[in-house]
Amino acid sequence: MALQLGQVAPDFEADTTQGHIHFHEWLGDSWGVLFSHPKNFTPVCTTELGTMAGLKSEFDRRNVKILGLSVDPVEDHNRWADDIRDVTGFAPNYPLIGDPNLKIAKLYEMLPAGAGETSQGRTPADNATVRNVFVIAPDKTIKLILTYPMTTGRNFDEILRVIDSLQLTAKHKVATPANWKQGDDVIITAAVSDEEAKGKFPQGWKQPKPYIRLVNPPKN
Repeated sequence: MALQLGQVAPDFEADTTQGHIHFHEWLGDSWGVLFSHPKNFTPVCTTELGTMAGLKSEFDRRNVKILGLSVDPVEDHNRWADDIRDVTGFAPNYPLIGDPNLKIAKLYEMLPAGAGETSQGRTPADNATVRNVFVIAPDKTIKLILTYPMTTGRNFDEILRVIDSLQLTAKHKVATPANWKQGDDVIITAAVSDEEAKGKFPQGWKQPKPYIRLVNPPKN
């Protein structure tokens, strides 16, 4: 069965560009983003890894740890870092997992069990499905899964937007509408009665339909 939202993210140990980690222990009380790549020295992934490095302060501000994965050895990652800096202006400033035995790619069901035991000799097309983003909450449950084709670079501003929504809605009984961003109105969920909503949102709300209650976002 494929990984699902709400499921505990599989734990693992791995070597990374910043040393050996035990994933759940490394994550601690933080949120996490695990994003994967099918091969080192590939063009789209080069731009993605640098873009993520440039946005690291935004993730830090949200208490989100970044963890990359590519199905090649760590020593190759270290060589790739120079190219990433040359192209984007930023070298990876977060750990990048080496997965030369494909163990984590299989654990996270990005590759089938029969995909082999080594990254050696595999092409990017062989690993085309290793293009996921997982957002993981401090309780280690999976809150978001995105899968991108190799030809489409990831939109990390969108991932930050989703994290803002996840963190807000984890704390308050609200949901966020289409294209929501920080500061926009939110939706009072159906789990909140009108009577309870009056206490939580004394400023009142807009109600364009009986089942839609829009309110200014909570401040804390």
